[in-house]
Amino acid sequence: MTQFLKHTGGVGVSDLLKDGSKHFSGVDEAVLKNIDACKKLSMITRTSIGPNGMNKMVVNHLGKLLVTNDAATIVKEMEVVHPAAKLVAMAAKAQEEEIGDATNLVVVFAGILLEGAEVLLRQGLHTAATNLVVVFAGILLEGAEVLLRQGLHTADIIAGYTAASRACFQQLESLAVHTVADVRDVPAVTEALRAAIAAKQYGLEDVLAPLVAKACVQILPKDPTTFNVDNVRCVKIAGMTVQESFLMKGYVITRDSEGTIKHVDNAKIVVFGTEVDLCATETKGNVLIKSADQLLNYAKTEEEAMEKAVKEIAAVGVNVLVAQSSISEMALHFLERYKIMVIKCPSKFEIARISRLTGATSLARFGAPLPEEVGSADRVSVDEIGGFKCTTISRESLESTKVSTIVLRSSTSNRLDDLQRAVEDGVNNYKQLVKDARMVAGGGACELRLAKELKELADRTPGLDQYAIRKFAETLETIPRTLAENAGQDSTSTVSDLYAAHAAGNVNCGVNVEEGGVRDMLEAKVLDHLVTK
Repeated sequence: MTQFLKHTGGVGVSDLLKDGSKHFSGVDEAVLKNIDACKKLSMITRTSIGPNGMNKMVVNHLGKLLVTNDAATIVKEMEVVHPAAKLVAMAAKAQEEEIGDATNLVVVFAGILLEGAEVLLRQGLHTAATNLVVVFAGILLEGAEVLLRQGLHTADIIAGYTAASRACFQQLESLAVHTVADVRDVPAVTEALRAAIAAKQYGLEDVLAPLVAKACVQILPKDPTTFNVDNVRCVKIAGMTVQESFLMKGYVITRDSEGTIKHVDNAKIVVFGTEVDLCATETKGNVLIKSADQLLNYAKTEEEAMEKAVKEIAAVGVNVLVAQSSISEMALHFLERYKIMVIKCPSKFEIARISRLTGATSLARFGAPLPEEVGSADRVSVDEIGGFKCTTISRESLESTKVSTIVLRSSTSNRLDDLQRAVEDGVNNYKQLVKDARMVAGGGACELRLAKELKELADRTPGLDQYAIRKFAETLETIPRTLAENAGQDSTSTVSDLYAAHAAGNVNCGVNVEEGGVRDMLEAKVLDHLVTK
């Protein structure tokens, strides 16, 4: 085949692709351009790291304005299309889905690793195995650019980065400084979640962390490893301040009930996943009515059938009906007559949560339920929160419940969205906490200890791998350096002070973003989850 192409003049790679496609190869055209794209993505999110990270304004394809410092949201709404940068975006998405926190760390760390690789490449290292560099960069990126610019072979960069990452994983196990003894202890859980929430909403961690901790502990099953983050719900209601946010055992639906009944105590609940109306025939038919009496009798027959169905439902003891689909006027009339409160909930996800909370079974047919298909609640009522009619389903009498709801209050919708992201990060952290309760020192302390160990490893490593290992260590330094920069401190001086403190044996010292300088993070109770690292 090769000889045939050679004799016939051959074809270029562009001839194999559809019109408009472009083909790049080599260090300058492909590798360095890929690295540059990842660096630019990293620089966008880098200034959002830490409690003092800056918010970004993003206008998505729908024209919606988002103001947030959450890297996962920023990268998602930007809709990155560059193939290499998209790998970093996918890595951040995977981190968000699996861990729920430290997505910014992934993007920034990746960009800086690639930057180091670029320098080494330009210094003469070979460019074989380019795909491996880019894929590996999807997890750890930025230092690679520096290495590439130094001319190192890509294989040497990969070998050095791989050795450094293995050393980090081995060392991380020994860096745990605190373990949450009881994941059902609300004060202990609150302290463990404070740092993760402060990174998103600095200054509000004392308000949000206790709410998240209580919400998670309330719904924790007997087997903690089966904890489901979907059972902690956020309801956003504009108005008042964040300090007015509260937690309730139960569920909040941001809509009014359908009838005139607004309050029911000791509720017996039936849930229908279908419309509340009499079943229609599958085929069309004609009814010939010859007199007024026949017309009245026809309507009366339908009313009797509906009343019979509602009466059977009421006979089971039901006093609250939740429907996903439409409710006919005739059905509503008879439900009111039999003192049954009616709630319409169009979302199938909310129907599933209500069923989970109350113990009811979502029925696919309209009619009387079996006793075991009926759920229960302490109270179902329509309350006015911030000028909005909300229906609350409460299970306050139970020590633990299947679903808990955090009602967030703030002035604007953008602010409420950002608060929700902080709460979701806290809930995801708790999910990891019940699986592994070990914590490491925050504020860049953990990264600096790893950087120190890697520099010593680089000094002991012969060959070209040592350059990549040293760049990996410098990349780790970027985290405390960026925290200091975002807090308005002299980053070089702060990192030097951190190295001095660690050399003196204070290995838990990190960046003090409040007062400047360094501080013992264990003493300040600034802790990061080991799994996020």
